Amino acid sequence: MGERFVNVDRDTPMLLAVDLRDWVPADDMVHFVLEVVDRIPESLFSVNRRGSGSPQYPPHMMTALLIYCYSQGVFSSRRIERATWHNIAVRFLTGDTHPDHDTICTFRREHREAIKEVFLQVMRLAQEMGILKIGTVSVDGTHIKANASKHRSIRYDRARELEAKLNTDIEELLEQAERSDGEEASDDDRLPKEIARRETLREKMREAQERLERRAKEREAQEAEERERKGKSRRDGDGAAPGKPREDEQINLTDADSGLMRKSKRAGWTQSYNAQAMVDADGSQLVIAAHVTRTPSDAEGLKAARDAAAENGVTVQRMIADAGYVNADAFEELEDEIELYVAVGASDHNERQYDFRPVKRKESKYTIRDPRLISMREKLRSEEGKRIYRVRKSTVEPVFGIIKEVLGFRQFLLRGMQKVNLEWDLVCTAYNIKRLWAIKSG
Repeated sequence: MGERFVNVDRDTPMLLAVDLRDWVPADDMVHFVLEVVDRIPESLFSVNRRGSGSPQYPPHMMTALLIYCYSQGVFSSRRIERATWHNIAVRFLTGDTHPDHDTICTFRREHREAIKEVFLQVMRLAQEMGILKIGTVSVDGTHIKANASKHRSIRYDRARELEAKLNTDIEELLEQAERSDGEEASDDDRLPKEIARRETLREKMREAQERLERRAKEREAQEAEERERKGKSRRDGDGAAPGKPREDEQINLTDADSGLMRKSKRAGWTQSYNAQAMVDADGSQLVIAAHVTRTPSDAEGLKAARDAAAENGVTVQRMIADAGYVNADAFEELEDEIELYVAVGASDHNERQYDFRPVKRKESKYTIRDPRLISMREKLRSEEGKRIYRVRKSTVEPVFGIIKEVLGFRQFLLRGMQKVNLEWDLVCTAYNIKRLWAIKSG
């Protein structure tokens, strides 16, 4: 028929390029990642300066490996290890060396300061390039699943009940073991295992109660400090004795720092963290501060965002946030240092010229009486306020969309607040480098 196909000959030996640089294009982002990471002082890394033991991989290479792989949507240490064999750019980055997944995981866990410094270096580089001019920022949060099942959560009252039941069961098994000491029973070997299993579970119940009690005391101390600052007394009837957790407070046995969250009343519950990001709203869409909380609410997010920005050496002039961040006390505290534009209600940020949804027949039963909230609402309903607030949806929301849809990051791999914050810094650093590279290349 005269068809013509490209000749695919797998039997003839392939003459591959000796130099890996011939395989990686000059405009590949891997070169940019290496350039940024090389700026990091070696003093931030844990280096074995005695020279004893096995040689360690260069810390700059390991940091670049993590950031580049995260920017390509490769997050797990095992997949990163495979990428050192299968991905040409990664193979070039590592100089054809192949750290195993345990080495990668350990390095990621132990070098938060170095990863944070890369985050700051990207910001400095963006400022040097004239891309980042911090003035107006958008703040928002998104729920990202924890590395834990919601079915492993337990209430404070249920943990106490199970501890009592386990105490009874352990006593019965110990009595059974004593009775069988003089008997010839074939199944005696199972008793020590059954007792040990129940003792382990009982210890988890006790630890869960202790964690909840510590949180309750911390919360009580914070509330007492806030009341003292405002000159108020403690209100009764809050559902718990002073310094004691409520009966329905929960904790997860797999990742105690995570929490049960849902996006709205129509959404399902997930075991998640609330990942917060402050994004430059003046055009670059770079993340300039990031942190993670265990609470689903954003009500305390304004002050936390201000503190996170200050930790990165950033001074914010104007901050934009949606109705989840409404907090009259925060407005009052921050108004002298930051110009705030925060939606007070859904109607302040859901205005649509042609709304497909049915018209609400009933007015909201909540009437705003706080003068601080009324003032903020009037501010946002002005033409200037609408113009400024309008940029929020085109700045911070696309960032979360790219992180979740393009990078594919939808669940934390690490556990615990400190490690999850490290991983979120790593994700935001990877996003920033990818974003800065796109702007620079464009």
